[in-house]
Amino acid sequence: MMLGRALTGMALLLAGASAGSLAGARPQQAAPAAPQARYSYSQVMVPMRDGTRLQTVIRRPLDKQGPLPILLQRSPYGVPPASAVGRERSLEFMEPDGYILVHQNMRGRFESEGSFTMSMALQPQGAQGVDEATDAYDTIDWLVKNVPANNGRVGMMGVSYPGYAAAVALARPHPALKAVSPQAAWNDWWINDDLHRYGAMRLSYATDWLYPLQNNKQGESFETGAYDSYEWFLKLGPIENLDKRHFKGSVPQLTQMIEHPDYDSFWKGQHWTDRLGRSTVPTLHVAGFWDQEDPLGSWKIYEKMEADDPANNNMIVGGPWAHGSWRQAASDLGHFPIPGTSGTDFRRDIEAPFFRYWLHGKGPKPGFEAKMFQSGSWTWKSYRKWPAPGTTATALYLRADGSLSFEGAGDAGQCREFVSDPANPVPFRERPISPTYPSLEWRWWEAADQRFVENRPDVLSWTSAPLEKDLTVTGDVAATLMASTSGTDSDMVVKLIDVYPDDAEPTPSPTQMGNYAKSLNGYRLPIAMEVRRGRWLDDWSTAKPLVPNQVRAWDVPLRDHDHVFKAGHRIMVQVQSSWFPVIDRNPQKFVPNIYKAKPEDFVKATQRVCTGSKVTLPVMR
Repeated sequence: MMLGRALTGMALLLAGASAGSLAGARPQQAAPAAPQARYSYSQVMVPMRDGTRLQTVIRRPLDKQGPLPILLQRSPYGVPPASAVGRERSLEFMEPDGYILVHQNMRGRFESEGSFTMSMALQPQGAQGVDEATDAYDTIDWLVKNVPANNGRVGMMGVSYPGYAAAVALARPHPALKAVSPQAAWNDWWINDDLHRYGAMRLSYATDWLYPLQNNKQGESFETGAYDSYEWFLKLGPIENLDKRHFKGSVPQLTQMIEHPDYDSFWKGQHWTDRLGRSTVPTLHVAGFWDQEDPLGSWKIYEKMEADDPANNNMIVGGPWAHGSWRQAASDLGHFPIPGTSGTDFRRDIEAPFFRYWLHGKGPKPGFEAKMFQSGSWTWKSYRKWPAPGTTATALYLRADGSLSFEGAGDAGQCREFVSDPANPVPFRERPISPTYPSLEWRWWEAADQRFVENRPDVLSWTSAPLEKDLTVTGDVAATLMASTSGTDSDMVVKLIDVYPDDAEPTPSPTQMGNYAKSLNGYRLPIAMEVRRGRWLDDWSTAKPLVPNQVRAWDVPLRDHDHVFKAGHRIMVQVQSSWFPVIDRNPQKFVPNIYKAKPEDFVKATQRVCTGSKVTLPVMR
């Protein structure tokens, strides 16, 4: 085991750093000039109600006079250093308005006192204990009373963990909290987002993310020493070996995951959005359609708050973004270029006016409900509510001849099959697979061309005829497989893919190395991908074995999207039974605790996908 730096790279990515800023220094380059000071800098230890003190940095713009609002971000990833007094690139459109910028390390992180438990559980109403919501409340209370020349208005924002920290403050909002923007936040770590996908463990990400968060306060990472993460995780064997051989109890969150494989009280007790009541604080949710880390939480938090929002101050924005990529220009999905600069648009035209109105009292009141930068058309769309009205749930059937059809399922009783082998699982992206951080390959894997698995015998593909006209899909996408396995447990992974024509763009020059492979000609762009684990088809809380060779329904949620399949494109659906190592291997033999399966429990299984399988699309008319 080797130690390295993980959270430094993570914090840079979440702060909107460019690819160039993540590269190593080059000897021939001169050292950059010190930035011109735009902010004052001070560091304080803010006391919480239990006496614990949290490391907090306060920066005030030097060119602004009079009372200013406070913009607070709480995070486990570190606070800005004393040298961070120059321009804030990702806040370029908010800086002219003027904000007192406050960054705080959560309990147990860096110089903050206390223990970093990662628990999302909230104290009962009236209890005297502490949680992330009370820490946010106490911090805001201290800031408005102790920071000179503030105007009494506080906003919170952040991406990923800071996004969750902003969102959970809404469960116990301080009266001075006037605007919140949770971006790529989360609400339930078992159902989706960082740690699981519908109960299936996100193995490589949990490893690379949890270790630097809990093993040590300074963010040093666990490094396997292997060039190909796929190979290392395959040799690891059963998941409990990760804790027994390597982490040795130093990462409590992983230990808890191993000991609580089902959706039991440990996970249900952390479903913090149950505590959200009437929406009283204007909230701007942000979600990325290609978010490789937290794709679901923002939609679910928005949905919960929308249930009781009498003042219509609950809003959501989505776009063709990876995790936090809206903090930059957002003009590509990795190798896939997209028109415009939707990230710049969002920060200039949506985020800055939102905080300007609610914290400064200037400009028009934001009047939209949902804005999406629609993929495929690559244009901004506004909707009076979300899910958008005017759609029709339309079934796209997976037929036995490998075609997709809106016309019908085909002859009953027909199936296609493949053999799933845990000893040779389907990789989630092309090998060799790099570590999560600071690899840019990780950031864009959900938009990667899926041709790299198309000819594997354990991946089935269905393809439509070229579309005669544009097909717009806006809202919640879902799949239902009529499938069976010869084993007693199994996974089913479903991918909805936009297949670009072979002549989508001019043929790249053959004299430029790599350009041919990176063209959009024939590109298989995944629009939605998800896994469903068989042991929980009937009940999230109680695992039970599947009946071998019994065809039954596998419902696979594919989340919210807003995408146009253009005329001339084809639609593809892929089905496979492994997605490694982003998802742990299913042994395909039922065992009570899947993470404690023995090597002999990992067996081959024959999977069958049969007539009646479909993807249901919300087609905009």
